[in-house]
Amino acid sequence: MSKGVILLAAGGTGGHLFPAEALGHELKSRGWSVHLVTDKRAERFAGSFPADEIHVVPSATLGSKNPVSIAKSMLTLWKGLRAARKLMARIRPSAVVGFGGYPTIPPLLASTGMGIPSLIHEQNAVMGRANKALANRVQAIAGGFLPDNGGKHAAKTVITGNPVRPAVLTAANRPYQPSVGNDPFNLVVFGGSQGAQFFSGAIPTALALLSESERARVRLTQQARPDDRSQVDSCLAKLQMNADVSPFFGDMAERIASAHLVISRSGASTVSELAVVGRPALLVPYPYALDHDQAANAAALVKVGGAKVVPQAELSPEKLSKIISGAMNEPERMAQMASSARKVGHPNAAALLADLVIAIAAKQQVSSFKGVPA
Repeated sequence: MSKGVILLAAGGTGGHLFPAEALGHELKSRGWSVHLVTDKRAERFAGSFPADEIHVVPSATLGSKNPVSIAKSMLTLWKGLRAARKLMARIRPSAVVGFGGYPTIPPLLASTGMGIPSLIHEQNAVMGRANKALANRVQAIAGGFLPDNGGKHAAKTVITGNPVRPAVLTAANRPYQPSVGNDPFNLVVFGGSQGAQFFSGAIPTALALLSESERARVRLTQQARPDDRSQVDSCLAKLQMNADVSPFFGDMAERIASAHLVISRSGASTVSELAVVGRPALLVPYPYALDHDQAANAAALVKVGGAKVVPQAELSPEKLSKIISGAMNEPERMAQMASSARKVGHPNAAALLADLVIAIAAKQQVSSFKGVPA
C-alpha cells in the first residue's frame, strides 16, 4: 500500500527532468506513489520516468515584453492554475516538489495556495526565474550548486546536491581506464537542448587538424541537432572517422562511463553526472544562458582540477584540436582529472532530497535537516 502521493513538477528539458526522475525512483523505492506534471517536450524522456501518472497542465513563460503576448501568457497561466487546483483536489498529494521551468509555476502556485507542503529544487548555482518566483512561497529550497548560505532564503535552504538517475549511479561503478599508446580514445561530445550547434561545426574542424594517427584512435560520440546532423555526418565521413552521431542518446550514462574525455556544455545535470561518474571534461558554458549560470556550475569541477573551462568565444578549432591531442597523449593527467572530478560528486543526492521531501510532507522544520557537508 502506498504511503501517499508526491507530485513532482518539472519543465520538459533533461536538465529539469533528470533530477526529478532520480527523485522519483528513490521515492518509489520507499513506497510512495509518484505523479509528474510537465509539458509536451518531456515525451522523449517519459519512457524511463517512474510516474504512476503524467499530467500536462497549461503554462506559459512571461519572457516577452509584447503586451498582447503577456496577456495571452497570463490567460494560459490562469487556466493552468485552475487545472492544477483540480488535479491537487483529485490526487491529494502529501507534498509537491518543483524542479524549475515555467511548467512548474501553476502547480506550485496551486499547492502553496491550498496549504500543501511544497518545496523547490534548484539545480544551478544561480536560481532560475521560475524558482525565484516561487521561492518566497515554499517551505524549503533544496540546492545542487547554490551558495551554502542560500542568500535571503538561507533559513530554508538545504544543499542536497543534484540527484542523478539510476543509470548514472550504475555508470559510476566503472573505474576510469586511461587510453594508452595506440588504444582507442573515446571522445563524447554533447551540448544539451540549446547548445549543440556550436559543437557541430567546431568538433569536425578540430578533428581534421589532428594527425592521421590520432584521428585513427578516436571513437566519437557526438550529439547533433537534427538540422546539423547531415553536415556533421558528411564532415566526419570525409575524415573517415569512427563516429556515432545522433540528436539524442538514450544510453548517454553508459557512453560517459566509457569516455576518456567529455566535451560538453556545463548545465547543472551534466556537471553533476560528470562528477558522480568521474570523467575528465572540457566544459564550454553556453554563452547566452541567463545569469551565466553554466559558468558558475562548472566552478566546483574546475576548482578541484576535474575539468577545464574555455569560453566559447576563445575556443578556436586550433585550440580545441590541441586540447583533444593533449588529452590523447597524457593518460596520467586524464586519470588524475577523473579522480579529482569524483571528489565533488554527490551520489547520495537523491536519498538526501527524498529525506527532505518526506520531512516537509510530515511538516517538520527545515532547520533540523542537514544536507551535504560543506
